[in-house]
Amino acid sequence: MYTDCKAFLEAMKRLLGVLLLLAVLPAGAQSMSEGEVRKVDKDAQKITIKHGPLKNLDMPPMTMVFRVKDAAMLDAVKKGDKVKFVAENVGGQFVVTEIGPAQ
Repeated sequence: MYTDCKAFLEAMKRLLGVLLLLAVLPAGAQSMSEGEVRKVDKDAQKITIKHGPLKNLDMPPMTMVFRVKDAAMLDAVKKGDKVKFVAENVGGQFVVTEIGPAQ
């Protein structure tokens, strides 16, 4: 892959720069979305959210059902709550990994 040490070191410097940039950004800063909770299904560990654009997933505004990363997240929300959240595609399923009240 790398035929000399110099090329390898240059590639590692670029990788280190990207990793440092990611380390200083707040978690989820680029992927927080806003929405309104439409339904909470604790038994199924799912939440329905009417949301704005999900930029990190390249999705337009719509109402969707999401799984949640941790069932305890559902204790902090109820139908009608305005929320900020992070959704990710995990193994082909859309999962809310962070959620909190909209400010």
